[in-house]
Amino acid sequence: MNQRLAAAAATAVALSLALTACSSNDDETDASGSGVTVSHIHGLGLDPSDQRLYVATHEGVYTPDAQGRPTLVGGDVDDFMGFTVAGKKTFLASGHPSADGDGPGNKGLIKSTDAGRTWKSLSLSGESDFHALEYVHGTVYGYDSTNGRLRTSADGTAWTDKAPLEALDIAVSPQDPDLVLATTADGVARSTDGGKTFAAGKQPVMAYLSWSASDALFGIDTTGGLHRSSDGGTTWKKPATVPGGQPQALTAVGAEHVLAATRDGVYESKDGGQSFTKRLDVEALGEGH
Repeated sequence: MNQRLAAAAATAVALSLALTACSSNDDETDASGSGVTVSHIHGLGLDPSDQRLYVATHEGVYTPDAQGRPTLVGGDVDDFMGFTVAGKKTFLASGHPSADGDGPGNKGLIKSTDAGRTWKSLSLSGESDFHALEYVHGTVYGYDSTNGRLRTSADGTAWTDKAPLEALDIAVSPQDPDLVLATTADGVARSTDGGKTFAAGKQPVMAYLSWSASDALFGIDTTGGLHRSSDGGTTWKKPATVPGGQPQALTAVGAEHVLAATRDGVYESKDGGQSFTKRLDVEALGEGH
């Protein structure tokens, strides 16, 4: 096996392993004083109302304090899997209750309208665990890992089943609601019919994708290499490698503004990946999702 094929095979194996892995406000609880560290990150986002960073993890949603230390939002320490910012102080998520929590094992789709302090169930409680969520074109796109398929909803309650596939992350074109991408062990799979069907995955293999503008599709591979496509994933360029190694989450806020979580931190770039600033320390305990 030549070097290129060997590298591709190793990357596919790494993604296959990840596909099966799951494992300052008065209303916020400061976790830094007790020595709590953030790990197992599943999602990242900035609230457009104040540009505050929110980090969805295996044990709750956190935001950094003025010193960059993790602060638990509200008192919920459930396992937040899929996570996305849907508007000002409005988040959508999925996941599982904590070990001593109540309710079914899968939370379905849940929603917060107070920046993560409280949550309410919208739909599919006990039925679905969304490992990836996107809110775009007035529609919720979710990869339901429990049932192994893409699902969409205009109101977060009534759902349309789309194609079955084995994926880790999804991204939707900001201009075309029918153009959906998914990361698979074979590479990036493409749908041009809103997720009803997907073509076979094509290289390069990405762990996570995020699409913030028509010419700013970002992907991060299993080693932390950040890639950018200006043509919807047909071709890619690799401007940089995010510090910290193996990725756990990726969110493109704008055409040059990127957030990425790796094994040792949450990093932010405001120049398209040319340079990064650490926003939050992460304890390196394992893979995202």
